[in-house]
Amino acid sequence: MSAVADHSFPPAAVDPVEAACFHCGLPLARTSYRVEIGGVARDTCCRGCQAVAQTIVDNGLESYYRHRAAPAGRPAPEPDLPDRLKLYDLPEVQHSFVRAAAPHEREAALLLDGIVCAACVWLIEQRIAALEGVRAVDINYATRRARVRWDERRTRLSAILHAVAALGYGAQPYDVARSDSARRAERRTLLWRLFVAGFGMMQVMMYAVPAYIADGDMTADVEQLMRLASLLLTAPVMLWSALPFYAGAWRDLKAARVGMDVPITLGILAASLVSIHATFTAGGETYFDSVAMFVFLLLGARYLELTARTRAAESQERLARLVPAVAERLDRHPAPTGCEQVPVALLRPGDHVVLRPGAIVPADGTVVEGESAADESQLTGEARPVAKRPGDALVGGAANLHGPLTMRVERVGEETVLSGIVRLVDRAQTEKPAIALLADAAARWFVAALLVLAAATGMAWYAIDPARAPWIVVALLVVTCPCALSLATPTALAAATDALQRCGVLVTRGHALETLANATHFVFDKTGTLTRGGMALIGVMPLSAEGRERCLELAAGLESCSEHPIGRAIVAAAAESAARTASGLRAVTGRGVEGRIEGRRLRIGTPAFVAGLNGAPLPQELLFASDEVTAVALGDESGFIALFTLGDALRGEARAAVQELQGLGKTTCVLSGDRRASVEHVARELGIRIARGAAAPHEKLEFVRALQRRGGVVAMIGDGVNDAPVLAQAQVSIALGSGTRLAQVSADMVLMSGRLDALLAAVRIAREARRVIRQNLAWATAYNAIAVPLAVLGHVTPLVAAIGMSVSSLTVVANALRLARLAPAARPDRHAAAGGIAWSGRG
Repeated sequence: MSAVADHSFPPAAVDPVEAACFHCGLPLARTSYRVEIGGVARDTCCRGCQAVAQTIVDNGLESYYRHRAAPAGRPAPEPDLPDRLKLYDLPEVQHSFVRAAAPHEREAALLLDGIVCAACVWLIEQRIAALEGVRAVDINYATRRARVRWDERRTRLSAILHAVAALGYGAQPYDVARSDSARRAERRTLLWRLFVAGFGMMQVMMYAVPAYIADGDMTADVEQLMRLASLLLTAPVMLWSALPFYAGAWRDLKAARVGMDVPITLGILAASLVSIHATFTAGGETYFDSVAMFVFLLLGARYLELTARTRAAESQERLARLVPAVAERLDRHPAPTGCEQVPVALLRPGDHVVLRPGAIVPADGTVVEGESAADESQLTGEARPVAKRPGDALVGGAANLHGPLTMRVERVGEETVLSGIVRLVDRAQTEKPAIALLADAAARWFVAALLVLAAATGMAWYAIDPARAPWIVVALLVVTCPCALSLATPTALAAATDALQRCGVLVTRGHALETLANATHFVFDKTGTLTRGGMALIGVMPLSAEGRERCLELAAGLESCSEHPIGRAIVAAAAESAARTASGLRAVTGRGVEGRIEGRRLRIGTPAFVAGLNGAPLPQELLFASDEVTAVALGDESGFIALFTLGDALRGEARAAVQELQGLGKTTCVLSGDRRASVEHVARELGIRIARGAAAPHEKLEFVRALQRRGGVVAMIGDGVNDAPVLAQAQVSIALGSGTRLAQVSADMVLMSGRLDALLAAVRIAREARRVIRQNLAWATAYNAIAVPLAVLGHVTPLVAAIGMSVSSLTVVANALRLARLAPAARPDRHAAAGGIAWSGRG
């Protein structure tokens, strides 16, 4: 690990090659300042360059020195800010976590330290948003990540970091490794605090139980000994385990607000001070057992909440870890003479990369050589490998499974599909749904009201019975702590979002879950949504002694070299059959193909073209062919062999998806710009009663608005460019991952697998998340409605208050974690092999 030397070196110790500063290139002074970079000690000219270089090394950016075109300039002094923060204004430090969002606008991803509740998030957002030049700030409570956008002409990143630090929180550049390390450190520290509190609680209870059962029969000297022993055992709990609550309360009070750590701290300190006073005056009640149990159970609730946050953060960071660090780049293509391993950050559009079996695709591109299959399950939730041939697209983060491939790079860095997914997830997790905003506001008002009530209760009981007043106030502060109210919504949303990501459903807007659960109308586009969006074989009708499989083999043999959509559809349908080898193939434009298979002269194409070979009359079965399909005939010199019907086939899961939505009481509609007859045909096939075809974009908008005027909550599912306006109009919009990028950007959710059964998964999880949030809020409200009057009337002791409040918090967190069981289990059963979702848990 590199370290900054804390002493300077005389010029004689400087390598002649490094007569100039390694960082800025200026001549070295009489003394130099050494930094270890890449395992080599380098000399810099001043403490400023030394600090910048060390920051670059500490942030894992040593590659900057390998790839820079010229030395950096010396950092300019800026006396208004701490030197450490001014370093983050340097381009060489910013390049890994700051991107250009617009002309003169920059966007940074930051990792925050010290956040303990939703109120902390609110405070930091308000402070940063108040800075001049800040355009936007969003903080994800679950992952502790912040995205800040600012005008670089009006403010600097160092000023933003300084504003966060002034509130008592920490902020540093985000990267996956640092985030993971911070979570491990937080978990380790929390476990130690929990252990100390648990150990102290058990030991103190050993002394408290004899005092409870003695019922006044214990002698004064033994009772005093019990008090002193309890104080010694509780001291580590009060002074160390409870430290996060004190720090949070101090931050709240400095910011002139009341968060949930304020009543917690007041309860702990009040109970502790009363108990210490009783110990040293040898009279009165002590509550050391209540303090220890209160802190232990509170830390237990926070540990469970940390588990939920960690699961959500790891689900998101799993995407960021998919891209490899290096790639094998060919020196030229075609006819390469060699390849070299280069950092993925150095890839550029137009480069050619070799993907060996098992390799991870480093960027978005197109296959130019080789055939294989790619595992895209981490991106789409689809467990089945996707075949890849020359001309097929590859997505960064997918895994090459079988044969070697050569790929032409087309998009890198922030332009890749994977980077877009990560940005959409960030946007969704930093936006708060209405129910979360309501719960946060209620918690803030509840804390303020609680403190006023505690003061009034204390004064009233001091007038009634001064001896009981202290412990009644302590019990009130403890029993009504708003932890359950603050944790009820964010913990459930984090668990639900994690479950959806594992289903291949990308949530891009914070309100999407809540709105989807309340949707009353599901409006589907037809082409590409309910149908596959391309030519596919629908049916095979043998007209001779040849069986279905045999007819398909002959047809695929004739079409094996065809580039026509009909030919490719027939070949794709016969992929599992052994296509017959054809010779003497001759294509007749607009009519069909002729060739020989096993000595037989065959034709496939229009019925008239095939009839020209054998002179037979057209089959009567053509009369029953729908206008919605294309009929293709196969025949030889003796007559017709089979008829094939092709068209835009329904998705295999479409019927089940529509039926299940209707079973939930939802209204389903088809809204499409396709021909009315085609739209009505699809609606009849799926049992959808409301269908609108030949709809222009403005007519689609009016259709959705009409449903909304009648009180409908509309969920729109589409995938095309012309679906973007109506997706924006719907209360919740859903795009298929196979659709256009414009549709995905306009949507609130994206089904990355491109399958409608993922929509059912999203609906189930959204409804269950709504139910869990309502349960949690109802529990928190009912608990406080019962606990407050009992505590004010003096019927709740501090020990019972500690147990009650902690059980309330644990209940809402544990209830929210049940949502994680709703993710599909990735197991190779028959249903999953058919493309369905195999569910674990209740679903």
